Amino acid sequence: MAKDKTVYVCSNCGQESPKWIGRCPSCGEWNTFKEFTVRRETVATVTGAFHRTPQAGQSQSRPVPVGQIESGEEQRMDMHDGELNRVLGGGLVPGSLVLLGGEPGIGKSTLVLQTVLRMTDKRVLYVSAEESARQLKLRADRLVPRRDGQPVDRDRFLAASGCMVVCETSLEQIFAHVRNEQPQLLVIDSIQTIMTETVDSSPGSLSQVRECAAMLLKFAKESGVPVILIGHINKEGTLAGPKVLEHIVDAVLQFEGDQHYLYRILRSIKNRFGSTAELGIYEMRQDGLRQVSNPSELLLSEEHEGLSGVAISSAIEGVRPFLIETQALVSTAAYGTPQRSATGFDLRRLNMLLAVLEKRVGFKLAQKDVFLNIAGGLRVTDPAIDLSVIAAVLSSNVDTGIENGVCMAGEVGLSGEIRPVIRIEQRVAEAAKLGFRRMLIPRYNLQGFDASKQKIELVPVRKVEEALRALFG
Repeated sequence: MAKDKTVYVCSNCGQESPKWIGRCPSCGEWNTFKEFTVRRETVATVTGAFHRTPQAGQSQSRPVPVGQIESGEEQRMDMHDGELNRVLGGGLVPGSLVLLGGEPGIGKSTLVLQTVLRMTDKRVLYVSAEESARQLKLRADRLVPRRDGQPVDRDRFLAASGCMVVCETSLEQIFAHVRNEQPQLLVIDSIQTIMTETVDSSPGSLSQVRECAAMLLKFAKESGVPVILIGHINKEGTLAGPKVLEHIVDAVLQFEGDQHYLYRILRSIKNRFGSTAELGIYEMRQDGLRQVSNPSELLLSEEHEGLSGVAISSAIEGVRPFLIETQALVSTAAYGTPQRSATGFDLRRLNMLLAVLEKRVGFKLAQKDVFLNIAGGLRVTDPAIDLSVIAAVLSSNVDTGIENGVCMAGEVGLSGEIRPVIRIEQRVAEAAKLGFRRMLIPRYNLQGFDASKQKIELVPVRKVEEALRALFG
């Protein structure tokens, strides 16, 4: 009988070592090596497709010139969800392994369940290891779509769906159900609660997550059945489990948002079959998640005319442009020590922009509280909203509102210059589509840009002083 093998694996990068090491030589993190035991038959089962010993008379693979390899478009599975199809790169590729991660309660299971319920042309096996079948039925009843404002017949809708539900935590039993039902799509909710009998550890441990993911990958590649894994986010904001889990799967999708707000963002962190620049936006409702095709109209409040501390910026997340509302409040420090708070924006970058305002423009904000908020609960990392942040702060400081119908886009440098931004054509077109009359853009972005065809007045600015003079006179 073969002896068990003990290895140490770094939970951050997946580096293996035959003994415990204090610091990982691959990623440099400390105290990340975890011990787990792997049986010899497990290794042979999981990695047998890659380490088979050639037998006599057995056909072997041989190198092929790259020019002779047949290539073509991947046949993708329609998910009946425009936002999800966009993030996946056009649909789900057969035989792919997709990991969907997010914080608890953000709506991961709701997104997947409402998607598979609408795939009436596919046979789907939904494996739930966290909830009972009754809980899933109650959620499915709530996710019945509406047509012409009226809900469709619930029993007829659920009967037409090709989704089958099984509550199971054993991976061996899951594979038995797969052999019996022959599904065209497999959903595992969640990977941290699945366990295999070949590994002696509790569910969610490093060894269980690693081995279960490897066996599901082998199943997906050999059968051609796509597998969707639902995962959790730990307190550090990364996907729970070893980092090697992200290397195993073909695509990593992250579902983001604030539970106190309506909007959710689906990002693609890794995608072997598409672009990682795509972005999907949803609105959480009582009857499930609704696709947001035009986020600009929802992220802008309609009544901010005459209010100070509000500036509109044209931002780009992924490849989608949309207009967001930047809100700022500047007040005298009540307790002597000024406060700096930012919601949806990097606090360190806010401090840098305030230093630029004080050093380059001459506004003294050292003894004042500054609060910044990105409306809608979104977190924006686009540096093009720097100009709107400065404009909103100054508008609140002097208690003067920005003229209605004005938006802006520009990155602010340390010397007070307005640096150019990418995809200026898309930003201008989005602002013009929503009826804005003026837009402040970096002067350098006008090179090679035909402004005469735009239905919006473009105001080129080179320094922060010019932008503030154009806004406040």
